[in-house]
Amino acid sequence: MRRMEVERKTIGWAARDPSGILSPYTYTLRETGPEDVHIRIICCGICHTDLHHTKNDLGTSNYPMVPGHEVVGEVVEVGSGVSKFTVGDIVGVGCLVGCCGGCSPCERDLEQYCPKKIWSYNDVYIDGQPTQGGFAKATVVHQKFVVKIPEGMAVEQAAPLLCAGVTVYSPLSHFGLKKPGLRGGILGLGGVGHMGVKFAKAMGHHVTVISSSNKKREEALQDLGADDYVIGSDQSKMNELADSMDYIIDTVPVHHALEPYLSLLRLDGKLILMGVINNPLQFLSPMVMIGRKMITGSFIGSMKETEEMLEFWKEKGLSSIIEVVKMDYVNTALERLEKNDVRYRFVVDVEGSRLEA
Repeated sequence: MRRMEVERKTIGWAARDPSGILSPYTYTLRETGPEDVHIRIICCGICHTDLHHTKNDLGTSNYPMVPGHEVVGEVVEVGSGVSKFTVGDIVGVGCLVGCCGGCSPCERDLEQYCPKKIWSYNDVYIDGQPTQGGFAKATVVHQKFVVKIPEGMAVEQAAPLLCAGVTVYSPLSHFGLKKPGLRGGILGLGGVGHMGVKFAKAMGHHVTVISSSNKKREEALQDLGADDYVIGSDQSKMNELADSMDYIIDTVPVHHALEPYLSLLRLDGKLILMGVINNPLQFLSPMVMIGRKMITGSFIGSMKETEEMLEFWKEKGLSSIIEVVKMDYVNTALERLEKNDVRYRFVVDVEGSRLEA
């Protein structure tokens, strides 16, 4: 398709400094290259990572920054070498927009572990320009990092799957935990945790939610379908559950002790870390030696896993619990997310919002 001959501008909502406050920002959208897909953004989920980056919690933020990496939109233009997508397709873009293509992870279709991966925002693309995310009217992405949204799936439901969903699905698939009859724990019931309950139940697992308080008990058991709920500080109940779980998905993004949860794992059980934590975690080595237990981690998911995950979600008829907001509410949404005041994922209705000042 013919490239546009004039410089393209788009508008998004960007953070300008570590206050993390977003406001309208106009910037240049690159031309559609031979393997690029030009996407009109319909909606975008809000991830806890957006909070980290906009506030420079990790010390790596570059401003102005348009966040958002759970992007769903409509294809409006494709490059001459694009074969997977056509104008009018509803597609998604997750956390990545580039990789080297030649390293061992890339050769194994595990782009998320490429040492030269390019983030959807707060990064620099191969043309030397900063990448910007999905809190904007449009984006241009290489076809490798675009996925089709299954027909009939609501766009606002699809958005959180592109990060939170595949983040949970990937380790369940990789570690051979998709088979029915397993007993699993979900530590932390936020955006990723609630996805964990949904996927694990759909795979036929007995699921226990492990939380710090009773606040989410009713939601976990009744709304999400968990089989059990335990407060981590309830020593009596924790003792009852000792040596009972095949795996625990640990979504807690702040420093916490590991020993109480290692005790819940049975022989060869796995504690899978997913929370981004800047302080060292500690544990006593006998806790893993006795029981041959594993502490491991998992990081988002590959493009192939994302496609598999979307089809699994559709096949099982699953839905997530979300709160749809307009762009003019996004700063309030980020404040609420910081206080864990969301059930369970915000999704910004970009298409239905006024982005201009």
